[in-house]
Amino acid sequence: MSMVFKDREEAGRRLAERLAPLRDEQPVVLALPRGGVPVAAEVARALGAPLDVIVVRKLGVPFQRELGFGAIGEGGVCILDADLVRRAGLTDRDIASVRADEEQELARRVQLYRGDWPPIPISGRTVVIIDDGLATGSTAHAAIQVARAHGARRIVLAVPVAPPETVRELGAVADEVICLETPPDFEAVGRWYRNFTQTSDDEVAEALRRDVVTDPDPAQRPGIDREVVIPIDGVSLEGHLAVPERAIGVVLFAHGSGSSRHSPRNQSVARALFERGLGSLLFDLLTPEESDDRRNVFDIELLGERLLGATEWIGEQTNVGKLPCGYLGASTGGGAALWAAAAPGNNVRAVVSRGGRPDLAGPRLADVRCPTLLIVGGADREVLELNRAAAAHLRCHHYVAIVPRATHLFEEPGTLEEVAGLAGDWFEEFLPIGSPN
Repeated sequence: MSMVFKDREEAGRRLAERLAPLRDEQPVVLALPRGGVPVAAEVARALGAPLDVIVVRKLGVPFQRELGFGAIGEGGVCILDADLVRRAGLTDRDIASVRADEEQELARRVQLYRGDWPPIPISGRTVVIIDDGLATGSTAHAAIQVARAHGARRIVLAVPVAPPETVRELGAVADEVICLETPPDFEAVGRWYRNFTQTSDDEVAEALRRDVVTDPDPAQRPGIDREVVIPIDGVSLEGHLAVPERAIGVVLFAHGSGSSRHSPRNQSVARALFERGLGSLLFDLLTPEESDDRRNVFDIELLGERLLGATEWIGEQTNVGKLPCGYLGASTGGGAALWAAAAPGNNVRAVVSRGGRPDLAGPRLADVRCPTLLIVGGADREVLELNRAAAAHLRCHHYVAIVPRATHLFEEPGTLEEVAGLAGDWFEEFLPIGSPN
């Protein structure tokens, strides 16, 4: 019995489960408007990926418009089927006339959906093209061609439902086709949804404004430097939020046992990151009363949940919420950072551990998907071995960086500066949307 989806959002969540392995590839999610946008929005959230639309227009033979002899996309991309052009007897004037009309409609739709926001670059990236379903697949075929022309490294077409013959045909064009349901008695896409209400242009534009991960106008992002109170699970945690103008991301600090947001080492690293365009949230993972109980200091699940709560809080803050986030954990905070990074649906893009205890994240290490840097002092031998053992369980892109002569607290001259440099390099490479994995 083929599945009937409740609505596009449910279809998107189910599709996201199948696409979860792509999270490691840091893909770009491109929706075919209009119906593909609510499906793609769910996938983008689950993968922690940027969401955009891929607007294409088929070029129809003038006397038989449903017969496409090519397609156009943004950036002047034009793809022609030379054989069909020849068989249809189309002249250069015919092609130019059809193309001019479609380019005008393409520009109108791009402005309607995205406004003045630039498209997300896809050259060299894995691209996931999503629609709410396929019938003939002609628009999806055109989208694949356009994405290929823009330099996409790998193209995955993903839809909730399509007839089996369409899936087979598009499998020869895309690098991979993922379809949840391929009923032989297909009939129409809407048959496989209980709620198939038409998606409006306004809903498409709103979804992009809400779910796109990039900030289109960094110049309009003011700097922030203030004390904050973060409500999480019935407690109020104090912290300090510092974000430079034109920030490329924000780093949440998870301090270790016996430390706090006032740690001079964390503050020193935060200042260095600030100079490189990275914001920071230094906050206490425990209340003063909770800190008095040493069991809480080593409760990695509790600390990780607090970090997740702070991540959610950051996402709700004006002028900061759309910035990509990273974690920097120290000592037991390193274990908490990796525990939180492994949580389903967490969109954190990079983790750095400074003299941390990643081993405390236990079996969750294998679920971490974002690039992870483990920085350890060369003279901190016991913790170094714990980091190496933990790294063996990581399946994500990771690296163990050893700072020579440094002990656990990096108190030796120049060692903390080296930590800040390594962390800054890591976050600069992996935090921005569009960065490689």
